[in-house]
Amino acid sequence: MLLTIDLQRLENALEGDEVVDHYLDLDTGEILVVGPEAPIPGSAEKYDVQPERYLPIEPLPGVKSLAMREEFLYTQPDPHAHPLLSRALSGRRPLRTFDYGLEQFPRMREAWHLYRRRRLREYALEWLEDNGLEPAGRLKPRAGRSPDRR
Repeated sequence: MLLTIDLQRLENALEGDEVVDHYLDLDTGEILVVGPEAPIPGSAEKYDVQPERYLPIEPLPGVKSLAMREEFLYTQPDPHAHPLLSRALSGRRPLRTFDYGLEQFPRMREAWHLYRRRRLREYALEWLEDNGLEPAGRLKPRAGRSPDRR
């Protein structure tokens, strides 16, 4: 059976939220969001308990999220932003402080969002591969556009 998985939702799940858990329904391809007090999907089924049907989606570890920001920072030439954002990454609450520091540099903030989306897509595809799943296919380029432009 071929699954259709919303890669955007998978990326969001990998980006993480400490309050909720995410699961991939291996029968439908749906990504489920489960709150802190809710039971794990499939555990409440009365007659047909199928815990193996739901694959937990663990968010990226903080170390990987931090590394993604560091990698981005080293691609940026702005001499004013680099020291401020480097300090943010080595200080207290580095992810939040980095994101807050980007507010001072609108062009770099836009570049960060593009970079982050691209890296999250790569992580989502890696996650699928690591779990024995594969994307149904790549997007076909539109007429007049190169495959590298999105």
